[in-house]
Amino acid sequence: MSNLADAKVQSDLDIAPLLLPAQVLLNDAQALQAAHELAAAARQQAAQRDRQRKLPWAQIEQFTRSGLGSIAIPREYGGPQVSFVTLAEVFAIVSAADPALGQIPQNQFGVLNLVLASATERQKKHLFQSVLEGWRIGNAGPERGTKNTLELKARITADGDGYVINGQKFYSTGALFAHWVAVKALNDDGKQVLAFVRRGTPGLRIVDDWSGFGQRTTASGTILLNNVRVDADLVVDNWRINEVPNIQGAVSQLIQAAIDAGIARAAIDDAISFVRERARPWVDANVERASDDLYVIADIGKLKIELHAAEALLRKAGRVLDQVNAAPITAESAARASIAVAEAKVLTTEISLQASEKLFELAGSRATLAEFNLDRHWRNARVHTLHDPVRWKYHAVGAYHLNGTLPARHSWI
Repeated sequence: MSNLADAKVQSDLDIAPLLLPAQVLLNDAQALQAAHELAAAARQQAAQRDRQRKLPWAQIEQFTRSGLGSIAIPREYGGPQVSFVTLAEVFAIVSAADPALGQIPQNQFGVLNLVLASATERQKKHLFQSVLEGWRIGNAGPERGTKNTLELKARITADGDGYVINGQKFYSTGALFAHWVAVKALNDDGKQVLAFVRRGTPGLRIVDDWSGFGQRTTASGTILLNNVRVDADLVVDNWRINEVPNIQGAVSQLIQAAIDAGIARAAIDDAISFVRERARPWVDANVERASDDLYVIADIGKLKIELHAAEALLRKAGRVLDQVNAAPITAESAARASIAVAEAKVLTTEISLQASEKLFELAGSRATLAEFNLDRHWRNARVHTLHDPVRWKYHAVGAYHLNGTLPARHSWI
């Protein structure tokens, strides 16, 4: 590793997360209120943080202390278990203020759902309780240089009464802010497991080297694992989830769609504000204000309609997930959930990109000035929507409705 990377690793160790007490929210209404309060605080310096690549440490700490990190934990384990409709809206609210702040804990909720579906009872109690107490979970799943997103090179090997992990990860969103780093690796039998590594474990290094032009403050960089020891009771056999129908992919995709919806909301709000307060009307419009331009009015109306359509499908997807999750999950019901979320994800993807680009056409040349940093909306939308291609969402929806084909069983549908 280069000296620069070594220096960066050291700085990451210097800003290791604190473990502060977290309250436990009681219901959906409290979760939504906490999300609005966090969004109000996060919105203040969001553009500046993006410009300076300043990580949202204070905002993430507020997210955790407010109890938002544990809102998906089931009631039998001490959590409020909010509805999926509310979970999506929480992420949309936060992401409208700062989509990087929305993305950082996204993987925590995917991991919690994995734990619920595949961990032992003892593991569930331990891990859920830690999150209720304020522990954060970061992601160490994806890798670079593999054939596809499902292929893993990281290995976990039995060693005495525990295990050791070796490998390298990237796109490790949330890991820099985490107390638990959830590492996906193949065990001695070639099966995928999920190991929970405590932050500060020798051999675990987290490098803040994310250089994407959007979602700039997610710290979605590299994790290096060199003979990292992990307790046997902290290794979850998550390969088991693939043996039965599940909603793992749908839950993950619901939150991704909510983040995109939040980006779209913010872009449209900023377009409206700029047109009202700063934009000049086009000379041929013969109006005093840009907001009186008939074509501008029509375009804003179109954006709002398409946003509302995307939000409606997002709420519908949440309701479908709630219904499916309330009964024993079958292959058919799991497919219904994935397709409902895929339909929402198509529209949230498209409106986030369209709104963040249309902003400049409607607001005019002045809106491109660096002082406003309005291009962050498009940069965030373009980078975040690359997690999974919409063209395959269209295919999955079409194949389901036309031929009765059930979608693939993985985290991207």
